[in-house]
Amino acid sequence: MKFYSTNKQSEAVSFREAVIKSLPTDKGLYFPEEVPELDYLFLETLDYYSLPEIGMEVLRQFTKEDIPEQKLNEILHEALDFEIPVKEVEKNIHTLELFHGPTYAFKDVGARFLARCLGYFNETENKEVTILVATSGDTGGAVASGFHNVPGVNVVILYPSGKVSDLQEKQLTTLGGNITALEVEGDFDACQAMVKQAFLDADINSKLNLSSANSINIARWLPQSIYFFEAYKQLKDAKKLVVAVPSGNYGNITAGMLAKKMGLDIHRFIAASNANDTVPRYLKDGNYEVKPTVPTLSNAMDVSDPSNHPRMLELHEQNFKDIIKHTQGFTINDQQTLDVMKSCYASNQYILDPHGAIGYQALKEKLEKKETGVFLETAHYSKFLSTVEQALDQKMDLPDFVSDLMTKEKVATKIGNSYDEFKAFLLG
Repeated sequence: MKFYSTNKQSEAVSFREAVIKSLPTDKGLYFPEEVPELDYLFLETLDYYSLPEIGMEVLRQFTKEDIPEQKLNEILHEALDFEIPVKEVEKNIHTLELFHGPTYAFKDVGARFLARCLGYFNETENKEVTILVATSGDTGGAVASGFHNVPGVNVVILYPSGKVSDLQEKQLTTLGGNITALEVEGDFDACQAMVKQAFLDADINSKLNLSSANSINIARWLPQSIYFFEAYKQLKDAKKLVVAVPSGNYGNITAGMLAKKMGLDIHRFIAASNANDTVPRYLKDGNYEVKPTVPTLSNAMDVSDPSNHPRMLELHEQNFKDIIKHTQGFTINDQQTLDVMKSCYASNQYILDPHGAIGYQALKEKLEKKETGVFLETAHYSKFLSTVEQALDQKMDLPDFVSDLMTKEKVATKIGNSYDEFKAFLLG
């Protein structure tokens, strides 16, 4: 299978090339030339498949020319060695807990798969790869963990100063070795813009072999479709499944749309947003208008120009009417998020993080009769402990796995949001 650019101005490439290059030269995103429809019998017998086996059935459609099935099986068993459970929060509303991986966030799925793919591709290369990644929160920690000590790979993570949680910052600044953290004076969009510009900079690309671990990379994005199959498997008897996805860069929800296009019976999606509501506004009238990014309590979603929007368009053949047939937007502000966290805990004794809270409330308000809702709980609440304590008005104990990490020393290099300064660092 080949992968083309969403801007249609670059040559189609193999999966291997798309992973290593990360971005086409025409500033688009890589997208598969065809979206295969999965075998009906597989979809009807998901109960009999483990998480890695589901991953195998889904991803081999895209990787078979570049990764032997035995190797892909090995990669998936290593990358998906933790559970992704569905839990009932209240009647007709469930959560898919994506925080049981090593960095307690959904990004572990894609980051671990990508790291192992690049490690495999590097076995036949005698050159180092430099991974550039911008993070609004959880991506940085997941990438740092996934790539730590992978031979032949150096990782540079850009994160917005003061706009990630203390735990998130510790996860991406304490590993050392082949992981370098850059603390940027600016927001996530500034970090992401610098990463994108570097990929299109001929001077840098003549000296460094660049790749990305953001969801712009096809090997970060594709595996995120797997857990939508897992959610469906665990809720197979549910009628009209509605998935509410806390959305920032829109990799998650578009991966769910990919799963639906491959044959998974998801009734509809809700794109659940904080104040950075570019896509929910777009879903109302088809007008994609980018406004300045607003800092919020759900910081991983503080993205005003989401990179994966072109993939949403490609999945629906640029047809706005087709998108809104099964996709709805939803937005709440910070105070409403705190109120939701408090009421959910009081009613259900379930602790939401501020991102999952927005997905939960989307279902509370938008779920219709005879529908079953599941929202993605994208990170463990301890990553946002001060916000949880504010919402619940009580002191929370740090889990043991967090306490050890918080004692480690942060190591990060501060830079401004000037591309020239970033370029000088990379070439220095």
